Parts: sequence; C-alpha cells; structure tokens
Amino acid sequence: QVQLVESGGGSVQAGGSLRLSCVVSGYAYLPYNMGWFRQAPDKEREGVAAIDGAGSTTYADSVKGRFTVSRDNAKNTLYLQMNSLKPEDTSMYYCAAGPLMLRSFLLRGDRYSFWGQGTQVTVSS
Repeated sequence: QVQLVESGGGSVQAGGSLRLSCVVSGYAYLPYNMGWFRQAPDKEREGVAAIDGAGSTTYADSVKGRFTVSRDNAKNTLYLQMNSLKPEDTSMYYCAAGPLMLRSFLLRGDRYSFWGQGTQVTVSS
C-alpha cells in the first residue's frame, strides 16, 4: 500500500523559511513524478512545484525564486524548501505521486494518483 507522509509545516513570520518533507512508502523507489500542492480554505487546490524522475523541476509563478523542490531517491523522500515566505503562502500543503506525464501536466493535481494527508503552513505578517 502506497503511503505519503508530509512533515515540516508550522507557523513562521513573513520572510521566514520552512522545509517540508514527504516520505513515500510502499514503493520500491520514488514514483517518477512528485509534486507539492496547496489548498487554503475556500480556495481551489494549487500546484506549487513538481519534479520528475530526471530531476527537472517546474514551479508556479507565485513561488518561483522562493521555493525549491528536490528529491532524494535513496531515502524515498521529496522536499520543498520554502524561503521568503509570505502571508499568502498560508495553506495546507500536500505531496503527491504520479506516473510519467507530459511536462505541461506536472502542476495538475488530477494527474496524480497518490496523496499525503497534508501539513499546515501558516505565515504571519
């Protein structure tokens, strides 16, 4: 059974940093495509960052230059380093795993098969 477990969320002041982790179990190796998504109350889910098996990354415009997604295949772990956090980054963050897909689909949540339970990030001004 595939499980994704996020950690690393918390409360920080604007300008601060957090590092989210997502450990994947039930796979012999990390799925080809991994992504981070977020959803705030009364808002649609938003694709934040994604990384494919070759290490190529893609980011939402709102986080470019501030967030970095990475993966450690040996540890079956996905990371999201978040710097220069803003109040509008406040949300529940989810990691997701999916099969090979077109690069243009990497930030589309409907293309991912497995999801974690989420970790809350709160940024105060």
